[in-house]
Amino acid sequence: MKLSPVSLLLSGLAFAGADFTYKSRPDLAPPKLNITIPCPGSSCSDGYIFISPFTGESPAPKSLQEKPIQPGNYILTSSGDLVWSGFGYYSGWNANFQKGTYNGNDVLFAFEGLHDGPHAHGLGHHTILDNHYETVRELRAGRHYISDKHEFIINDDGKSALIQIWQPVPRNLSAYGGGNDHVWIVDAIFQDLDIETGKVLFEWHSLDHVSPKDAILPLLEGQAGNGVNSSVAWDYFHINSIEKGADGHYLLSGRHVSTVYKINSTDGSIIWQLGGNHSDFELGNDVEFGYQHHARYMPGTNETFTHLSLFDNSFYGSEATGNGSNITTYPYSRGKYITIDHEAKKASLVQAFHPPSNAILTTSQGSLQTLANGNVFINWGSEGQITEYLPNGTITFHAHLDSGELTEHVQSYRGFRYHWTGFSPETPALIAERTGNQVQLHVSWNGDTRAKHWRFLWDVQSANSKGLRENQHVAEKTGFETGLSITLVSESDAVSNIRAIALDADGREIGSSETVALIAAP
Repeated sequence: MKLSPVSLLLSGLAFAGADFTYKSRPDLAPPKLNITIPCPGSSCSDGYIFISPFTGESPAPKSLQEKPIQPGNYILTSSGDLVWSGFGYYSGWNANFQKGTYNGNDVLFAFEGLHDGPHAHGLGHHTILDNHYETVRELRAGRHYISDKHEFIINDDGKSALIQIWQPVPRNLSAYGGGNDHVWIVDAIFQDLDIETGKVLFEWHSLDHVSPKDAILPLLEGQAGNGVNSSVAWDYFHINSIEKGADGHYLLSGRHVSTVYKINSTDGSIIWQLGGNHSDFELGNDVEFGYQHHARYMPGTNETFTHLSLFDNSFYGSEATGNGSNITTYPYSRGKYITIDHEAKKASLVQAFHPPSNAILTTSQGSLQTLANGNVFINWGSEGQITEYLPNGTITFHAHLDSGELTEHVQSYRGFRYHWTGFSPETPALIAERTGNQVQLHVSWNGDTRAKHWRFLWDVQSANSKGLRENQHVAEKTGFETGLSITLVSESDAVSNIRAIALDADGREIGSSETVALIAAP
């Protein structure tokens, strides 16, 4: 007896994990955006959405309603349709999925490895794929360290990259309230690496420059680890973003000190610091931030003024079950543009980007990206949502990273929009199903962004005809999967030599499926 796809799922055979979103690729189970504010007209940027959804529940949820079923790196359209599933291209747990430039070419990069959610760090490396989705480089931390998940950014026209390291070290912590059992602290490290050779060009250690006395999260309260072993080392500083400025110095975000620093690239000294317990600047109205993420320089920065953006969580919730308590510094999280006047020694809020209904308070993670058209794209981290704003702060797009409002289960460390041209290394996937005299064709090509039309070809052998009839039909590409319905003259007609050819905007053939046979529709 032939099993239906439903029977296959129930019996745990080859289709396990599939959700049949796309008939031509039943093996893929991409996230399904719950879009609560769709993009009106052309108000959104025309780039694709880059996210890495994963379950934030530990252990992983048992119900398939608590998604994503296939956590990983994804490129999606503004309507939530799949462009590329990176499931299988990257291994392990993934985060910080972005587009960059390496050797003059557009590339993709992401963290892959192990995620230690309860202690808020990762162990792994960073993998760069070219625009054919082939691995061109894997970059690991130098000097016998293991790279963490929080940062990877390509600099110097693709010659160097910044990474961050979560390194537990034994120390006498009595000066910070520790007893004989509290002997582990995290030395927050970042490295500037030569991408080709892996050579460490610069290295910075928090314990050399920032006292644990500056921590906002005390040792004995256990919110950032209680130091009794290396797994729960006191993460007093917690680097979550680094960027190299045009002057060669570094912009550094320390979450657990609620401070943004400028770091000298020669000797690692602190040039200035914003926020926290020792701010060098007077904070203007609403500048204050807490437990922030993703600090980035903005255009116009010079010796007199520093313009920067950041994601202000204003909230800390311990990810280690049963440890610590929640801390809130503002009723909700926001994106912020801040300007520092170095002569006046003052910092001013230029603009804040508020969440829909002022109702999102992000426990962890988050990012803010300023787009080429002036729009702003915010990823709400642990709350599993994304929002795009017009330059004036008006929301023009909002979505949950799943089909429901499962914010406690679906998260993405960062989220972005980029323009991207992908050349898929896969063969286009085609399926042909028949019911009576009806034939349904479905074709897709994971990761290809060039195809604009599909040419379907098939032959028909009729009982009333001595020869084959060659048929073809050109259909406009309609999202990830394009379908064609064929009505045969008779149920006895035989259909063969079925294939699909991808055509680019100029009508050139750029890829072809294998020839497939008809199967009975389920």
